[in-house]
Amino acid sequence: QVQLVESGGGLVQSGGSLRLSCAASGSISSIKIMGWYRQAPGKQRELVAQKTNDGSTHYADSVKDRFTISRDNAKNTVYLQMNSLKPEDTAAYYCNAWGFTLNSWGQGTQVTVSS
Repeated sequence: QVQLVESGGGLVQSGGSLRLSCAASGSISSIKIMGWYRQAPGKQRELVAQKTNDGSTHYADSVKDRFTISRDNAKNTVYLQMNSLKPEDTAAYYCNAWGFTLNSWGQGTQVTVSS
């Protein structure tokens, strides 16, 4: 299994920036894709961004050109740089590690964007 610990959430004004971090430990070699999801109150959890082992990335349309996902394989850490934040980005953000034999989630970190 893989353990994931997120950090970096907080309160920011509209137009501001935050960087989320997710440190992975455990069966790192089993990870094929790492990603970030978010869940706002009363809404379903949705994919924000993901990055595969070969470097391919995918972003939700709502965050393209504002968010950037990156991985530091030496530190087993994935980041989500969030710029030009909007109130609708307010949500709990969850890190995910997926592989053929695993699907692990972090505990979540809250991001609140004030207008």
